[in-house]
Amino acid sequence: METLEKLLSLKVKAKLEEAFDLYLEKFEFQLTRKDFEGDITLMLFPLLKPTRQNPSVLGESIGSYLVKKTSFVSNFNVVSGFLNLIISDRFYLTFLSEFLKVREYGHLSPDSHSPTIMVEYSSPNTNKPLHLGHVRNNLLGYSVSKILEANGNNVIRTQIINDRGIHICKSMLAWKNFGAGETPESSGIKGDQLVGKYYVLFEKIYREQVAELKAKGHSQKVAEKEAPILNEAKRMLLDWENNDKNVRALWEKMNAWVYNGFELTYQKLGVNFESYYYESETYLLGKSIINEGLDKGVFYRKEDGSVWIDLSSDGLDEKLLLRSDGTAVYITQDIGTAKKRLEDNPNLKGVLYTVGNEQDYHFKVLFLILSKLGYSWADSFYHLSYGMVDLPTGKMKSREGTIVDADDLIEQMNITASKITKEHGKIDGMNISERDQLFSIIGLGALKYFILKVDPKKRILFDPEASVDFNGNTGPFIQYAFARIQSLINRESDKNLKLEIDLTLVDKEKEILKHLYQYPTLIRIAGEQFSPALIANYLYDLVKLFNSFYQNVTIFGEQDLAKRSMRLLLCKAVANNIETGSKLLGILMPNKM
Repeated sequence: METLEKLLSLKVKAKLEEAFDLYLEKFEFQLTRKDFEGDITLMLFPLLKPTRQNPSVLGESIGSYLVKKTSFVSNFNVVSGFLNLIISDRFYLTFLSEFLKVREYGHLSPDSHSPTIMVEYSSPNTNKPLHLGHVRNNLLGYSVSKILEANGNNVIRTQIINDRGIHICKSMLAWKNFGAGETPESSGIKGDQLVGKYYVLFEKIYREQVAELKAKGHSQKVAEKEAPILNEAKRMLLDWENNDKNVRALWEKMNAWVYNGFELTYQKLGVNFESYYYESETYLLGKSIINEGLDKGVFYRKEDGSVWIDLSSDGLDEKLLLRSDGTAVYITQDIGTAKKRLEDNPNLKGVLYTVGNEQDYHFKVLFLILSKLGYSWADSFYHLSYGMVDLPTGKMKSREGTIVDADDLIEQMNITASKITKEHGKIDGMNISERDQLFSIIGLGALKYFILKVDPKKRILFDPEASVDFNGNTGPFIQYAFARIQSLINRESDKNLKLEIDLTLVDKEKEILKHLYQYPTLIRIAGEQFSPALIANYLYDLVKLFNSFYQNVTIFGEQDLAKRSMRLLLCKAVANNIETGSKLLGILMPNKM
């Protein structure tokens, strides 16, 4: 179905050609302001100079033409430089008929010729479990990937797993020295949480050793550099890079624990991946690319043997690419990973990195380096930067063991959903299994919606209790509306409802249809802006419109069977839109609450 703006543009273009011998391609439309009568408004100001008309005359002329030449403009009015057009009820009812025929109306289906975009998210370190920050990362990246799919793209969901480096060796060393053979099976601790426990232990011992060295008269800087356990970890990293058999075996064993733990968390969150990249496999490619860059003069080597690039002429700074001992840094593997992804997927049209805004500078540097190396495809890379997530208790610090564990957060959301749902008395007649499933759907829906309704660039103060409120801009508020509509539809004995398109709509009905009509355009804009927040807040506005309709318009008490049928079908369309829109956010809908 062509957009209303496009249909109107064709007619306005014809009018201007006919009346003024004027050939224009683009016209400005907006939704009519609520204090004026109308559905869509043509901005007349850009047309005044080329037509040499005043706004009243031009508006009357175009408005009369549209009423005469279209089947869908029923009336109009002119206010200053605005032509407010009233769209016929028949147009919106015809749209409703089309909407009901397609389960995911407005979603495009990719095929083998569609562009392929890779979306990276999660990208954890294998020295600790996923935390609240990872939750926003995963939910944002996954939702954007679904929105891009709905825009007709083939999407590859991927992650780069940071499975090597000094931070990984810290967990390994602490377990080796103090673990006494503890395993996830022997301890009953989830694998990623067990490894994280030893990362925290390492930092505790490290701080103690720093304090001891300071007490012996060393400066803070010297103490931090010379702490024995840190130097032991550095030696372990060098042994790893030199393929020491024992170090590699320990590394593989502990990483396997972590991967098993991560997968359980991903399943709980409802996110998935089609491909995986590992820093341990791409950093060597990065090092070889850096050596090539040295030969080309893109990079330079300092006296201590370290390799750098000077980006000061681009308004940035010098950037270290290889340490003096030859070991890689983060950007080394990022360079290698970027090239490996294009080698694996030569038809990629873009790569989206979902990474917090603390890494904004890093990605400016990365993309610039790739460009200076001559990789034209670097122009299609994009950093989806997002703000951090805080709790009322303050910022998370993984080194101190004060992170908000993702698994604990999910469990807490289920408990909070259970408590508030029971307080509202909405679970009568459900068995224990149904209740547990409902609490999980509500808890996760609340978590996802609370995080995704906020523009990605903004910081979030996450309040678990507020997120599960059944009123206001929350996931459960939207889920409850969906469940309510299911009960309405199930009440109707005649399941073969028929829609007549010559009915007269009341304002509440038309408001909903106008909102539904905007959905395909909204998906496109959300894809262009990589913003699930647009989808979330669209759904909130839809539910508010539905609730107002439900409270003010009779459904089952309506004596006119055609009107009652139309209203029930309108409810069904709203439910379909809630469900398909929520899927783009990774949120499930309960059939009853």
